[in-house]
Amino acid sequence: MPEGDTVARTAKRLDSALAGKVLTVADLRVPRFATSDLTGRKVLDVTPRGKHLLTRVEGGLTLHSHLRMDGAWRVFEAGERWRGGPAHQIRAVLGNTERTAVGYRLPVLELLRTEDEDSVVGHLGPDLLGPDWDAPEALRRLRAAPGRPLVEALLDQRNLAGIGNVFACELCFLARATPWLPVGDLSEDTLGRLVNAAKHLLEANRDLPNRTTTRPAAALHRAHDRLYVYGRARRPCLRCGTPIRNAERDGRPTYWCPRCQSGPVPV
Repeated sequence: MPEGDTVARTAKRLDSALAGKVLTVADLRVPRFATSDLTGRKVLDVTPRGKHLLTRVEGGLTLHSHLRMDGAWRVFEAGERWRGGPAHQIRAVLGNTERTAVGYRLPVLELLRTEDEDSVVGHLGPDLLGPDWDAPEALRRLRAAPGRPLVEALLDQRNLAGIGNVFACELCFLARATPWLPVGDLSEDTLGRLVNAAKHLLEANRDLPNRTTTRPAAALHRAHDRLYVYGRARRPCLRCGTPIRNAERDGRPTYWCPRCQSGPVPV
């Protein structure tokens, strides 16, 4: 599931493959931009912003993409067979003489002026993996709605950018709070530690092939022990042994330990 760590890793791969090189292939397979021609332009950089990707090219243009649940960018060497899904799922192809980047199942793909990037990312809160990270501002935004359930506040990209459902569930566990506990019920110290933990987890996973929040030695061999609660319904809690519970929330699965985490739960 693409979250801030995945997006940052994707941006790094795309930047390495495309930045500083002239596009010899540029195919945007969405009706609105199908006739746009970026060939002959140099890619300047590929920058992540929260869970958004900004590919900037010469001429003051930016290709904005978002992976959401199952979108992906794959990079292939020249002449290499593309793998990532059937051809009808391809939404973008950007290539030079050495490498080709192929975007599969991209739910958001749009071309805009670079000077207008704020129209698509200006609403985001401080980026956990960005140079503009501002912990006090993230805390201020979280505190602004004290009655809001913690998991909802963490997932709101206007508060802090980069957290998805996996990290949101894991952070609630680390705070020893159920996902439905109102933000205002957390102490100032706990909320501050939670924000710091969010940054630490995303930074720690930015360059890892397999996401982990536990990092026990066993996790290197057992995939289901790499996370404390997410995806571990009915498995014993790694901290206390109580079976992990799960519930649906707005179409998303939510996981928690009924013993380690205090607060309201679904009836």
